[in-house]
Amino acid sequence: MSLKDRFAKALRKKAERGFAGYPLATIAFYGPDDKVATKVAVGIAAGEKEDPMVLERWFNQRSDVRRDPLVNEQILKFIRAHGVKSVVMTERIIGCPHEEGVDYSERAVCPQCPFWANRDRWTGELLKE
Repeated sequence: MSLKDRFAKALRKKAERGFAGYPLATIAFYGPDDKVATKVAVGIAAGEKEDPMVLERWFNQRSDVRRDPLVNEQILKFIRAHGVKSVVMTERIIGCPHEEGVDYSERAVCPQCPFWANRDRWTGELLKE
């Protein structure tokens, strides 16, 4: 393992440990398709059924954020700073990096990410029209 991979490995290990109490961090990856993640969002919840008390996002348009050592180091520092006890992390990309209602109209398809149009973000499969 290279030094560049140590932060990504540390995040994976935290997620693999399972639930150890709150606060809990959720780490989700987004991209224009299901191959390259250009955005990662990390939310931290203080308790069950609570909205995130803090949410932070990181972006990288040049390479996959899942393999970006600087981004992974910043995520690790962020969750440590908030005393996170549990981490839930998606392995796959779960949708478009643009935000509905912010980057494009509510209930519309993102014009920059046609890959996600009519696609289930959890399975990646096309939905029947």
